[in-house]
Amino acid sequence: MKKLKFPTSHKTQVMDISKEVAEKVIESGVKDGICIVFTPHTTSSVFLFENQDPALRRDLLNALNRVAPTDGEYFHKGQNAAAHLKSSRMGNSVSIPVENAKLLLGKWQGVFFGEFDGPRQEREVYIKVIAG
Repeated sequence: MKKLKFPTSHKTQVMDISKEVAEKVIESGVKDGICIVFTPHTTSSVFLFENQDPALRRDLLNALNRVAPTDGEYFHKGQNAAAHLKSSRMGNSVSIPVENAKLLLGKWQGVFFGEFDGPRQEREVYIKVIAG
């Protein structure tokens, strides 16, 4: 099991972590198998998304804000109900095939981390590469 640790700098943001995940796949020594990427935080997400146009990341955050607005009325006692709802909508893990020690992503796909309750000093992502 490998771990990424990093800070986030905004209340909500989408970060491309594809390169870091690809490095962990190489470090694992697994040539063929599956890579599982998981975040243990209930106000963040890991997901696959389009990696060429950064404007789409802003579009995604805007769309999620329409679904779960920060200033919405929620039963949750804390101030971060919207963050929890956005995270549950986007998911906390992805599984990606690995071939020849490379992630089998589509031409326009990347692995992304979504922050919905930042900024945070430290966020974690776990990466498990399983031979198969």
